[in-house]
Amino acid sequence: MAGHNKWSSIKHRKAAVDAKRGKIFTKLIREITVAAKTGGGNPETNNRLRAAIAAAKEANMPKDNIEKAIKRGTGELEGVNYEEIKYEGYGPGGAAVLVEVLTDNRNRAASEIRYIFSKNNGSLGESGCVSWLFDKKGLITVSKSEVEEDVLFDIVIDAGADDLKTDEKDTYEIVTEVSEFENVKKALTNNNIKYIEANITMIPQNSVKLSGKDAENMIKLMNALEDSDDVQKVYSNFDIDDSILEKLAI
Repeated sequence: MAGHNKWSSIKHRKAAVDAKRGKIFTKLIREITVAAKTGGGNPETNNRLRAAIAAAKEANMPKDNIEKAIKRGTGELEGVNYEEIKYEGYGPGGAAVLVEVLTDNRNRAASEIRYIFSKNNGSLGESGCVSWLFDKKGLITVSKSEVEEDVLFDIVIDAGADDLKTDEKDTYEIVTEVSEFENVKKALTNNNIKYIEANITMIPQNSVKLSGKDAENMIKLMNALEDSDDVQKVYSNFDIDDSILEKLAI
């Protein structure tokens, strides 16, 4: 999972840059709108909406934007009807790629995703071809300078976490079931432990090691997909050495 999470941390840094351009706001507004539409406008009873609002606040989205997005989802304000679609395929070197899309134009989205895959040495596959390789989990990253391992372990396991991974150099990785994600976050907050990021994500069951041209093309594919306005999230099971990832992510 190391390569997966290293890319996640790089995306976290990229998000700060995207926020300045307003690009990430577009994606967050879509997620809030759809979350409110499918589960109601109360974040206390809608986990997806609560997570979307938390992500929006982390990106410093104005409160007014958040409230309008919720009202568009609940129908209090007129808004665009977004459709949720998943695309699956393969990247360079055979790495699995899972793409989550929110779009108001299915044909446009399908055409663009297919073009991005083909342009970047990937191939779009049939529904279900790679999704079975991923597990939906909560993933929380905490700096090792924040707390001792044994203290953190007791706190998160008691709160319902599945595992605490310590193999990263500077961070702990807390893995939870989706149902326990908010409980573990709350336990960290109650113990004054700050987390770097916390997301519901798709964690790959195994990885595909990439290097050289395959690694370079894989990052190009990931960047191209994530830059698409219709794309919300992209997951892959590639494993690329940290040093190579840092160079390619510039």
